[in-house]
Amino acid sequence: MSITIERAVEATAEVHGLIAELNDVLGAAYETHQRHGLSVTQLFQPNLRFFLARLGGVASGCGGVAIFDDYAEVKRMYTRAAARRQGIANALLSRIEDEARAAGKSVLRLETGIRQQEALALYERAGFHRRGPFGPYDMMPLDNIETSLFFEKRLT
Repeated sequence: MSITIERAVEATAEVHGLIAELNDVLGAAYETHQRHGLSVTQLFQPNLRFFLARLGGVASGCGGVAIFDDYAEVKRMYTRAAARRQGIANALLSRIEDEARAAGKSVLRLETGIRQQEALALYERAGFHRRGPFGPYDMMPLDNIETSLFFEKRLT
């Protein structure tokens, strides 16, 4: 089946469904104060671009990129369990990197959880390297980020 990536310009039922699933997955793994994901409403701020991945026409994954002055940040990456290992996350990450480059950013950063083993493997395969907390995470109490890992990739 073919994968297509499209920009979501509004909070559709598909967007709500994917984010609800992601929140359930993270809610089972982390305490509330250790989850830093944006709400559906926050995903449509002017500095954000949010994408849906379709596998055979069915919304099967999502991810976004926030554009800041000095860097871009990956946001709300998720692939439904039934659609994993088919290239969706790679396609989303590639689109996110393209968007960051198009916005003139040479650095892409992210925060993910220590229990997200598939995500950790994806980011490391994609050339991300571990770094310390950045941006708003740098000012959070240690208890809020003790289950977080931070990554960065230089875009060329």
